[in-house]
Amino acid sequence: MTKKKRIGKILIPNRGEIAVRIQRTCREMGIPSVAVFSEQDRHALHVRYADEAFPLAGTSARDTYLNQEKILEVARHCGADAIHPGYGFLSENASFARRCLESGLIFIGPGPEAIEVMGLKTEARRIMTRAGVPVVPGSEPLEDPAACRMQAEIIGYPVLIKAAAGGGGKGMRLVETPGGLQGAYEAARREAESAFGDPRVYLEKYLEKPRHVEFQVLADGHGNTVHLFERECSVQRRHQKIIEETPSPVLDDTLRSEMGTVAVEAARACRYLNAGTVEFLVDAQKRFYFLEMNTRLQVEHPITEMVTGVDIVEQQIRIAQGDPLMLGDLSVYGSALECRIYAEDPANNFLPSPGLIQGMTEPGGPGVRNDTGVYAGFTIPIEYDPMISKLVTWGVTRDKAIERMLRALEEYNLMGIASNISYLRRIVGHPRFKSGEYDTHFIANHEKDLRSGAPAAEEPIALIAAGILSHIRKRGATIPDNASGSGMSPWKLSDRVGRFQR
Repeated sequence: MTKKKRIGKILIPNRGEIAVRIQRTCREMGIPSVAVFSEQDRHALHVRYADEAFPLAGTSARDTYLNQEKILEVARHCGADAIHPGYGFLSENASFARRCLESGLIFIGPGPEAIEVMGLKTEARRIMTRAGVPVVPGSEPLEDPAACRMQAEIIGYPVLIKAAAGGGGKGMRLVETPGGLQGAYEAARREAESAFGDPRVYLEKYLEKPRHVEFQVLADGHGNTVHLFERECSVQRRHQKIIEETPSPVLDDTLRSEMGTVAVEAARACRYLNAGTVEFLVDAQKRFYFLEMNTRLQVEHPITEMVTGVDIVEQQIRIAQGDPLMLGDLSVYGSALECRIYAEDPANNFLPSPGLIQGMTEPGGPGVRNDTGVYAGFTIPIEYDPMISKLVTWGVTRDKAIERMLRALEEYNLMGIASNISYLRRIVGHPRFKSGEYDTHFIANHEKDLRSGAPAAEEPIALIAAGILSHIRKRGATIPDNASGSGMSPWKLSDRVGRFQR
């Protein structure tokens, strides 16, 4: 049983929308939040929203948001007693979780042992197999091309070469015939070494027309483990999710119950604590297989919150304090979609589009939620992930959630930078997506339609508005730094930024 300890102050070693999202729950719970920031993020929204903020000397992620020494020193200096890593950066770093615990800090996430076990994909597969969880046919880590060739013959083509120590599409190659195996093996090892510092790869059977379906789990220190139902994540570009929805259109009540039970057993098999996500592939015959477990808060967690009413970040904090789960009878009401809004240019091979946001109109109205970390006047840096926000809509039915998403995307205007908003509108409005009959090949199969669609309504509006702003500046006029009198205005740099710097 977990010992109870009230959390007094939380340091969030992250940036962007996820840092702001965690800060909001902290504020509702009456817990002060502490931000850290690189020089590029000095004027970022997460810095202004926090109760305290401290600079991390340096410009690269390695020197700042990934620098464990600096982050732990800030925690000691400001008196934080807990750390919430969000997702990305140090969120699935077992060494950092262990150092937090050794420093007397509460790590708001699973223990380092679970992070280590689930982080190594081949070890996770072994544990799930022992627990009776179905896994995609695959191999152990492969030492050389000869071993890779032999295992591919046993498993049968097509196969996926995957990084043993990571995910997110890094170090992954599809091989359809023996002739392409060696080159793909060597390329996957190089990418795995670069992305994760570990070149090991393994093989996995490539499933035809799979659906990517994941289950949100919560586990406390009192023996309670539950799932908060599923999320459909099959709309992917280059193995990266860009649109998620819940409930999944492919699951019926029987399959949902079976997969939920397996997700809970998977969490129990690794003695999991806190929030996590068990990911599955579902084939055309509706057979499901364990894919991996993400030992952190997921990017797409808001859609689960929208249909269940559960604040997952709040539950993470309460579990870390030693509180038992007290969620009552869990159920799903309505449907929700999430679109990931990126500063990237679909017309230029989705290259990042950093720069000054000259103007921004956010969507609103019934059933709309926009988790963002930017504002008009903020400069998106090139050094980090180009995500601008996560746009979420809810409706009593799936059709209503889709209607609201189309309306919200139409309202969303960004000036001064390129974005994928029009591209997302074409996806959500596509007949195949609306039917719910799609799989992980949806974007590849319809790429021509999605890339060549007519320009969306907001594009000319954005260009006109940007031109007006440019004309105003050329005439010598300025936009005042204190455009809002609110203390939380993004135009006003918080005077609570600390002076501590290592």
